[in-house]
Amino acid sequence: QVQLVESGGGLVQPGGSLRLSCAASGIRSRIYTMGWYRQAPGKQRELVAVITSGGTTNYADSVMGRFTISRDNAKNTVYLQMNSLKPDDTAVYYCNADWIFSYWGQGTQVTVSS
Repeated sequence: QVQLVESGGGLVQPGGSLRLSCAASGIRSRIYTMGWYRQAPGKQRELVAVITSGGTTNYADSVMGRFTISRDNAKNTVYLQMNSLKPDDTAVYYCNADWIFSYWGQGTQVTVSS
């Protein structure tokens, strides 16, 4: 059974930082393109960042220079370091593993507010 379990979300003030983790089980995540997506209330789910099996990364323009995606294949885990957070970053953040099939985690809430 494939599971993606996100953690690390929470409430943070504008300008603060959070680090999200996504632990994968049931798959060899090293062969998957791993990604982070987010969905704010009333909006569609959008891509935040992805990292391929070869380590190539891609970011949404809105997070470029503030967020960093990384992966630890030995731990079957992908991370999202989020710095200089803004209220517009408030959303539920979802982990995705994509190869032949695509899998999603249940999401973790990130709230940026003073």
